[in-house]
Amino acid sequence: MVAACSFVFLTGCESSDKPVKIVFTTGFAKDEVFRIEDTVCTLKEAKAYLLNTREGYEASFGEGIWNCEAGNETVEDRLKDSVLAKIAQIKTMDILAAEKGIVLDDKENQKAEEAAAEYYETLSEADIAAMDGITKEDIACIYKDQALADKLYNDIIKDINPEISDDEARTITIEQILIKTYSLDANGNKVDFGESDKAAAKAKADGIYRKIKDEGASFEELMLEYNEADKTELSFGKGGEQPDYEGVAFNLGGDEVSSVFATSEGYAIIKCISKFNLEETEANKAKIVQQRKREVFGEEYDSFVAKLNKQLNEKLWSSVTIGNNPEVTAKGMMDVYQKHFPKK
Repeated sequence: MVAACSFVFLTGCESSDKPVKIVFTTGFAKDEVFRIEDTVCTLKEAKAYLLNTREGYEASFGEGIWNCEAGNETVEDRLKDSVLAKIAQIKTMDILAAEKGIVLDDKENQKAEEAAAEYYETLSEADIAAMDGITKEDIACIYKDQALADKLYNDIIKDINPEISDDEARTITIEQILIKTYSLDANGNKVDFGESDKAAAKAKADGIYRKIKDEGASFEELMLEYNEADKTELSFGKGGEQPDYEGVAFNLGGDEVSSVFATSEGYAIIKCISKFNLEETEANKAKIVQQRKREVFGEEYDSFVAKLNKQLNEKLWSSVTIGNNPEVTAKGMMDVYQKHFPKK
């Protein structure tokens, strides 16, 4: 049986938005969940991730979460997909690391083994059995795989300049009065106004603007009375809004009010509250750096993963269930990893 199945990666390091495609096939050893080229994910490894991730779901939503549905899938199916995707990306990154000659040094290997010993001590007999008889050495391999993936990621993004100028990251704050030019149908879909209704909306916005410009009316009072947008105040940086909206906003002076202009939502009048929001600007700098890292990593990762052979043992993976054994309390596997391999 041959088909394609795509998984969205969820991992501790920055990832590409494009998934690895794993082909359903046969011919696996009994404990092999998937292969990417010659690299294998074992059932022990998959269950370790699965049970440790399970605890977080139950802590947030309760043990009954596994009976809930998420679209056409169960929550359990969603969790299994995300875990499989996480491991698949780590394995793929380790293959790329080997191709680039990146390896863990003796100190890093030792840290992984120490972390494995620490985590393994927290496991009960029931935990170990639920992870298919996992050993301390198996946990060490999991940690070494993650450490190598992190090391590859840091190597790929090492030349990215973390310094972002205030001008590039500048975030402004505006208040708005929006008169919509659309309605919503019974399904919540947007339906654009006809020409006459659009003209009426434009006339309404023009009337509001005249009150501000000619009569000296309070922008804030008119905003509270007439604004049809969900929000009255917005803070954003360059690229954070539609170009037509952003172009007007960034050209306003402090406390300056724009004239009426058309947007994809309707007719707007905006007032500049702050030309430079320091707190938001600093936060935006971090977002810009992270976006650049994702782009640089994704470019190299996507071109590499496209040429790999990927195979999933569908029969084995379909048989895996999360279960509801109260004696299984495994948790904190990646917390221990982060303790020994803190993010730089």
